[in-house]
Amino acid sequence: VHAEFGDMPLVSISGSQRAPLPHARWLGTVHHGLPLELHQLGAGRGGYLAFLGRISPEKRLDRAIEIARRCGVPLRVAAKIDRADREYFDTRIRHLLDTPGVEFVGELGGASKDRFLGDARALLFPIDWPEPFGLVVIEAMACGTPVVAFRRGSVVEILDDGVTGFVVDTVDEAVAAVQQLDTIDRGRCRSVFEGRFSAARMARD
Repeated sequence: VHAEFGDMPLVSISGSQRAPLPHARWLGTVHHGLPLELHQLGAGRGGYLAFLGRISPEKRLDRAIEIARRCGVPLRVAAKIDRADREYFDTRIRHLLDTPGVEFVGELGGASKDRFLGDARALLFPIDWPEPFGLVVIEAMACGTPVVAFRRGSVVEILDDGVTGFVVDTVDEAVAAVQQLDTIDRGRCRSVFEGRFSAARMARD
């Protein structure tokens, strides 16, 4: 650590990001933020669960597919496949996309991503690595969409369990959380986003 950073002052994007470098000269933590107008509150009327991100081993799309299948809820997958993950996709994931109820829509951006998140009942975030900050989590919150996320990395810093979604440790718990989505107020999800994850708050911090 000292060889790489010396006494360089550092700012983390989450408390979790500091874990591998506990002796670094941390000055503070600044969570990511987004412009309030970038995403709009959605009604979640699409009737599907959403997966948004890269298709890679640590993002665990396979878990998302299992969760949706066990819940009997359609899953829409908006994801890109990096060259480094092509073999993983071909050998471990491609055949799972043929599961009934799973739709692969490719990579989305702009208004298409906004609609995709806003129409979803929930975003599934079944990661299997210490993600420093899951930007997609606050994008979903900005659309009023609750998130069902595994307890890894910064998840517990970003999500308010039972308020903006559910933090889970197993697939069984994720399945149970999907059954409780009606207890989450989408308007409150958006309000939490506006209070905690705006670009203005990030700039002030």
